[in-house]
Amino acid sequence: MPPLDSIGAYLDRYGAALSSEVLSKFPPLHLPTDPAWPALARLKRQPFPAQRVAVMGIVKRWQEARCAAAVAECGTGKTLISLGSVFTHADGRAFNALAMVPPQLVEKWARECFLTLPGVRAFIIDGVRNGVASNGFSGVNEVRLRGDRVVREGLRTTLGDLRLAKGHRSAQARWRAQVAAPTVFIVSRERAKLGYFWRHSFHAPKSGPFLGSLVNPDTGKPVIVGNEQIRRSDLRKVKLAETVFPENGHLGRAFFSPLWQADRDKIHRMAPIEFIGRYLGDGFFDYGIADEVHELKGGDTAQGNALGTMASACERTVILTGTLLGGYADELFHILYRVAAQAMKEDGFDHGEAGLRQFADAYGVLEKVTTIEPADNACSKAKSTTTVKRRPGASPLLFGKYLMNMAAFVSLEDISDALPPYHEEVISVEMDPALKAAYSSLEDQIRDALRQNHGNASVISTAMNALLLYPDRPFGLGTLYGFRTDEEGQRERFVIAEPEDLDERIHFAKERRLVQECR
Repeated sequence: MPPLDSIGAYLDRYGAALSSEVLSKFPPLHLPTDPAWPALARLKRQPFPAQRVAVMGIVKRWQEARCAAAVAECGTGKTLISLGSVFTHADGRAFNALAMVPPQLVEKWARECFLTLPGVRAFIIDGVRNGVASNGFSGVNEVRLRGDRVVREGLRTTLGDLRLAKGHRSAQARWRAQVAAPTVFIVSRERAKLGYFWRHSFHAPKSGPFLGSLVNPDTGKPVIVGNEQIRRSDLRKVKLAETVFPENGHLGRAFFSPLWQADRDKIHRMAPIEFIGRYLGDGFFDYGIADEVHELKGGDTAQGNALGTMASACERTVILTGTLLGGYADELFHILYRVAAQAMKEDGFDHGEAGLRQFADAYGVLEKVTTIEPADNACSKAKSTTTVKRRPGASPLLFGKYLMNMAAFVSLEDISDALPPYHEEVISVEMDPALKAAYSSLEDQIRDALRQNHGNASVISTAMNALLLYPDRPFGLGTLYGFRTDEEGQRERFVIAEPEDLDERIHFAKERRLVQECR
């Protein structure tokens, strides 16, 4: 018998037994041999077997909990899986679904709705009020598929009107009387989180024992962060808040005290997702879909908070991603707290930095480094400092605790049998003379800017993006700017390059070769 000198050898010998043990402790909600619900057969596009299993797994997960996830590689059909799950769970009946997607995928999602769901009506949320948004549209607009184009035509309304019952039992009942069909509302996550500007809100005593400190207006006492009183120089672009508890045994309830407020000197507006959470969170939306959710892993970010608001406003939610973990376990903390806060609380993880550290300690990889400096002389002691750094990696317990029972995993290998053969090769194409001359000019300008601003990160990042983009889109880039700090410490803008705008109606060599290959 060969020795067990590697993980591969161990898995070769005991892999079957380990697989049986995992299946016994984590039985799947839906097996490939289990029958699918009849509504699944009514979709316009029939999913592949692996996609069908994922759909039914999400549907059965929704019978146990409010949130599910589809963790699937790019190209495996996450959109189809989510839309199929919603339609199947609703059993083909009318429903209201809210899809929060990246801005470049809004029209693609509308097109997928028409190609997948029978009898669907799709709406794009362009803003809260009637004022024209930056894209030239406003309110909530119905879209239709005309050929391969998505056009805004049909019913037009506003979020403010959607919240009104107008003599009906509820706002949803009024909507169902008006639109008795499966309905998908699509909103760009950039537009969804676009709300008002804010500023810090403190009192600054001009005398007395708290002189120099910032005081909470609700308590009249200094704001404590950690063990230190916060001062104006400590403020950052992060919202601060306190939970105020009754003192000296007085009766009363603890309350939330925000230390920020809307900036009335700037534009007045309300974020669409905030409006939905505040006024349409009483059952108007049956389902919520959040696409590319790994990009919403930040802590106190507007887009990340929009995910939490959407999850609370919708009866059931499914999150979609191809890379749920970017290598660090704590990247999952805020996502889990936004879609499954109760489970996180039950496991003892508080919201905020303290809970994040506990989560990383339990499921992440931390490296503790202790540095011991030698004693300066015989009368002094050696000084030691300890720092803790997070390292890439996640405990298998994280998957068993939070992901195995919530997520459907799909890889390209799962659907490869149903895909056509695929072969990839690189074809080099020489630039057209006009494009080559314009690109060389852009290179020279960027090279000069790099020499004059050595080590400037803004020049490097802007230059790299421009040089990669220009061969494919040699128009509309505009003036390239960088930023630097002057002698007085002020941030100033300067010109990196002026790319030449070529005629966007011309098909250059790369496009001509692409057309040739397609033919």
